[in-house]
Amino acid sequence: MRVSEWPAVVRNLKHAAPPAMDLNAQYDIWLSRHSVTPARAARLRSQALALKYQPLVSIVTPVYNPEVSWLRDSIESVRGQVYANWELCLADDGSTKPGVRELMEEYSRLDSRIKVTFAEQNGGISAASNAALSLATGEFVGLLDHDDVLTPDALFEVVKLLNERPELDYVYSDEDKMELDGSRLDPFFKPDWAPDLLNCLNYVTHFSVYRKSILDDVGGFRIGFEGSQDWDLTLRVTERTQRIAHIARPLYSWRKVPGSAAASDRAKDYASVAAKKALSEALDRRGLKATVLDGPYRGYYRVKYEISGAPKVTIVIPTRDHAPMLRRCVDSIRSRSTYANYEIMIINNESREAETLRYLETFEGRVIDYPHQFNYSAQMNLGVQAAGTDYVILLNNDTVVISPDWIEAMLEYGQRPDVGAVGARLFFPDGRVQHEGVLIGCGGGLAGHLDHGGYFGLGECVRNVSAVTAACMLVKTKAYEDVGGLDESLRVAYNDVDFCLKLREKGYEVIYTPYAQLAHHEGGTRGHRHPEKDEQLFRTRWPDYRDPYYNPHFDVDHPFSLKL
Repeated sequence: MRVSEWPAVVRNLKHAAPPAMDLNAQYDIWLSRHSVTPARAARLRSQALALKYQPLVSIVTPVYNPEVSWLRDSIESVRGQVYANWELCLADDGSTKPGVRELMEEYSRLDSRIKVTFAEQNGGISAASNAALSLATGEFVGLLDHDDVLTPDALFEVVKLLNERPELDYVYSDEDKMELDGSRLDPFFKPDWAPDLLNCLNYVTHFSVYRKSILDDVGGFRIGFEGSQDWDLTLRVTERTQRIAHIARPLYSWRKVPGSAAASDRAKDYASVAAKKALSEALDRRGLKATVLDGPYRGYYRVKYEISGAPKVTIVIPTRDHAPMLRRCVDSIRSRSTYANYEIMIINNESREAETLRYLETFEGRVIDYPHQFNYSAQMNLGVQAAGTDYVILLNNDTVVISPDWIEAMLEYGQRPDVGAVGARLFFPDGRVQHEGVLIGCGGGLAGHLDHGGYFGLGECVRNVSAVTAACMLVKTKAYEDVGGLDESLRVAYNDVDFCLKLREKGYEVIYTPYAQLAHHEGGTRGHRHPEKDEQLFRTRWPDYRDPYYNPHFDVDHPFSLKL
């Protein structure tokens, strides 16, 4: 396929085949096995009473003209908690719907743990949330919308975690949606804490529980951010603390009310304006020069960092023969790339074909010979060592550039001091997605490409991942050297994954960006087989690694399908 044809292919990109069973059908089975039955609730109540640490948790709920029956359901979901040390703080924001005030007053008389306050006129959700927050006396604060519900074990799961990790300041859980008939669907089984994903998508949302002292420190909810006030709050809170944890269990159901964010991503245009404002101000507070752009879907955004200067980038391409493939790769770089300050270095591993030798003799760039048995790690280490630049792109010779700004898209994140490596979005020649990050643990403790990015649009998001493939990987030379480069005992496979995991051990982030796009004829030069020695070494080195960016309820060998 000609390089010029690739943009059209990408516009019609295809992810891997969906699971044999629809996720909601899987979730029905999952719920039948994991929901809190009356018998399980009784056991959990006993366990809750036995917890050594039982902090008061304040549930904060702004109220404005909900259906009375839905508000009742919401309140009852709190009263039905198996963990009893809570208070519910309801702040009405000038509701005019009959029955709302009466219901709130009824419950405040019925249960002393329920506090209510009423505004004379509507002030907006931020003001109402602050009014509810002003009633809170708990050590921790959880957020609940006026028509949503908590699962009976929601507070128990939070407090159980706080008993294990009392230092935590912020906890969030998985969530799902609820139809008007009460049925649950569309579960969002989330990754663990992923700050770059949060800059693309408010994936944490509900159920969120914060240490109240930090909410007080940041000033609560801000007026002017209505529609994204909780996202803005979380951005400010997580600038103050990294003591954050994720509970991998849906504890919160958004009711799919017509006109609500849960029902339609087009329901709240004003939320988009507030979200971009929240993200822009967060970047300003952090001293980062970046622009917030609209993402591929409503509610998704792209943080595009300003590249400092124009640092030289060395593109290292290993090859052995296959001149047409190498020429196609190099030509695509030179004809499509918009970033100007780069050089191409070819690592020649004993090429013998006359066509390849002629190409290398006239190549306008550096050619370094590697006259030894094939060892991918050794070749790339040689290239990075010889590069002499702060940034290096490791690139396979069977790739073709699709997006002209592919270098910029990786470099903008690679320049951040906390980032060690950045990976690209790769496509098979037929347009199917091949790589959107690497999943650790599949194949019996090995690793494989994620290609099911359609799940909540994660493939469209710049996000933190455990690893990316070195078929196209930008590395910071200092970070590369900090971990000793690629392990040369992993001659063929898993050297890139091992490298990324070592980066993470050193405190570096590994980032996937969908905005650097290339085609990859995987196995075009060496085939698809992985040496057993490499597989065994990788398993031995990382036997207990659990991928924090892949929910534990998902099957590692069937991406984004539930374990049933």
